[in-house]
Amino acid sequence: MQQQPDVLEGYAPFGKYKTWFRVTGNRNSGKVPLIVAHGGPGCTHDYVLSFVDLAEAGRCVIHYDQIGNGHSTHLRDAPVGFWSVDLFLDELDNLRRHLGMEQSYNLLGQSWGGMLASEHAVRCPDGLNALVIASSPSSMPVWVAEALRLRKDLPAEVQETLGRHEADGTYDHPDYQAASYVFYRRHVCRLDPWPDDVVRTFRALAEDPTVYHAMNGPTEFHVIGSLKDWSVDDRLHRVAVPTLVISGYHDEATQACVEPFVRLIPNAKQIVMPNSAHMCHVEERADTMAAVEGFLSQYDPRISA
Repeated sequence: MQQQPDVLEGYAPFGKYKTWFRVTGNRNSGKVPLIVAHGGPGCTHDYVLSFVDLAEAGRCVIHYDQIGNGHSTHLRDAPVGFWSVDLFLDELDNLRRHLGMEQSYNLLGQSWGGMLASEHAVRCPDGLNALVIASSPSSMPVWVAEALRLRKDLPAEVQETLGRHEADGTYDHPDYQAASYVFYRRHVCRLDPWPDDVVRTFRALAEDPTVYHAMNGPTEFHVIGSLKDWSVDDRLHRVAVPTLVISGYHDEATQACVEPFVRLIPNAKQIVMPNSAHMCHVEERADTMAAVEGFLSQYDPRISA
């Protein structure tokens, strides 16, 4: 029987707050550790927990819940302006220091996590070894335009329901939620049923949408939060580490969303998973893990014979 990787959970103090983390695997295996940044903004680590598979191949994998989410400190009464890209960049740096991972680490960000990871990478931090951007947009205006384009292919009655409740501002209405789910089943996760890890994240987001509402807005189609004008396109040329851009063929992060990463990051590599939407790490789990590990392993230290 294969031995399961070691797991360590804990909290990193972050000013007055706490960031929950989970370390899976052996940090002394010779492979560069991988930090995984989840999406949202406002989701939890649960739906990207599948990346622990990489620990079975000897790579240490670090998950964490960004503050405001999951097991980390929740701040439901924080002003909207509290939630910013810089806040989450500071939290990531604080976590690296707490775990002693300032010298050499890989970073994978999924969706909003990839936006955060790109913001981290353009600052050329010491120790960053390789970058994986998974199903992320480089520009929120493009993300919204593409979401609205994909929405036009939904059944007419679904589009009508979405439009009617958006006009009324009744985003919490069961009919609006059901209509949104039609979009999610096409462009977020095409598995039926959804894996428990994904369900847990969506449940947590519904229980405390503070960060999502502040930075995104009420829905995927109506982005009015602090990220509404965000773009990293003009800074991507600064990324100085090997980069993998991975997404799904049916992804809400369409080719138009991810193309600037591929074009503007020097020597970036792209993979499109053919049977996935926004969550290829669960929809095509084994193939996605093989692709990510195959990429990262190229940049592990070479041990002389």
